Amino acid sequence: MPSSTKVLTVNEVAEYLRVHRSTIYRLLKKGRLPGFKIGSDWRFNVEVIDEWRLSQGSSVLE
Repeated sequence: MPSSTKVLTVNEVAEYLRVHRSTIYRLLKKGRLPGFKIGSDWRFNVEVIDEWRLSQGSSVLE
């Protein structure tokens, strides 16, 4: 795995997916969004998010 893997914060992934931060937290709470915690902060691997988005279609974010 290349060391240039992009990791996003909650704000960045919300902007990237064009949804509100509360949507990100709701999906995390339901276990529907792939993320990981560093301390108390959520982080997201952009490649994993891209794969997740393709596998979900658009329905999850609506």
